[in-house]
Amino acid sequence: MLRAFLRTTAARARSRTPRSVPDDDVLLDAPDDRLAPALVAAARGDYAPAAGLLSTTREHAEWEHRDRYATRLAAFARSRAEWLDTWRATAPDDPDALLIAARLAVHRRWDSPARAELLRQLVPAVVGAAETSGPDPVPWRTALDAARGARAGHAEFERLWAEAVRRSAHHYGCHVAALQYLAASSPGAHGECLDFAETAAQDAPEDALVRALPLRAAFTCLTSTAASAGTSTDSAPATSTNPTTAAVCIHRRRLDAAADRAIALSAAHPAADPWTAELRNLLAYVLLRLGRRQDAAEQLRLTGPYVTSFPWERDTDDPLGHFLQARADVRAEARARAPGHPPRGRAERSAPGDH
Repeated sequence: MLRAFLRTTAARARSRTPRSVPDDDVLLDAPDDRLAPALVAAARGDYAPAAGLLSTTREHAEWEHRDRYATRLAAFARSRAEWLDTWRATAPDDPDALLIAARLAVHRRWDSPARAELLRQLVPAVVGAAETSGPDPVPWRTALDAARGARAGHAEFERLWAEAVRRSAHHYGCHVAALQYLAASSPGAHGECLDFAETAAQDAPEDALVRALPLRAAFTCLTSTAASAGTSTDSAPATSTNPTTAAVCIHRRRLDAAADRAIALSAAHPAADPWTAELRNLLAYVLLRLGRRQDAAEQLRLTGPYVTSFPWERDTDDPLGHFLQARADVRAEARARAPGHPPRGRAERSAPGDH
């Protein structure tokens, strides 16, 4: 993390209009200019910058930033918690410290074989903290994640969902949590996931991050059965024994539409933008799975030096290596097409049967 922070400023200066960022200049999960000082201070045991950052996001209702910063700070506290312990001892009722502590508690229990039971025990405390958070939807996102991990019933999850959307009708993190619950509750219900995501996106303001929710649903559709099928959507034939490919064939137009919507959202942000990095990394991944190599190449260019672990961490312990290999493959294909082989246009996308 410190390496990423120390190199972030220099990397941004070099990539205002990124063309070809060298592998050595690519940064994994680099913090933005607001989060970086808080993480560096936390590494020294000082919680004040993190407290100030989260207080600002709460006071100005910056719910998307607050959600992302809370996630990153909780992940950091998982290995270096001294600053958070000091913060909680100093201000035990601070809503920002309670938010980080709740998310950290969920994170620590998530990887346990006894996840469901441990999270069932934790849910009342997480929900209780959310109930004291006023108009802030972010603690409810944590409650939704905890309930999903605890395998809560539909009625309980819907109650928490209602509390979340009552506070922020278009909060992306809460919608992702609901989408993940729907996908986990009904494996293979790709149409329902796409329905939910498309409705949320259509009702959202033009610049709302939740407009990218169909892309997240497309990712779920493309990956949810890949492990059990043991296949890749890039090359496997469409057969009844390949559920992932079958889902792509059935929903291909909707998956392309989700990607197109995310491309438009990406285009509204500057190149090499750390805030848009996760969107563009996910978009590139989905485009590659759909066989839209040229569109993926453009998103890989727009990411500049900013790589996010999600989604490249899927099925690998080396997300940065996965990204770099995917980028190298796309570049090699572009070079191979260059001498007298014009690239395929958007109208020449692969047909569903090609996957």
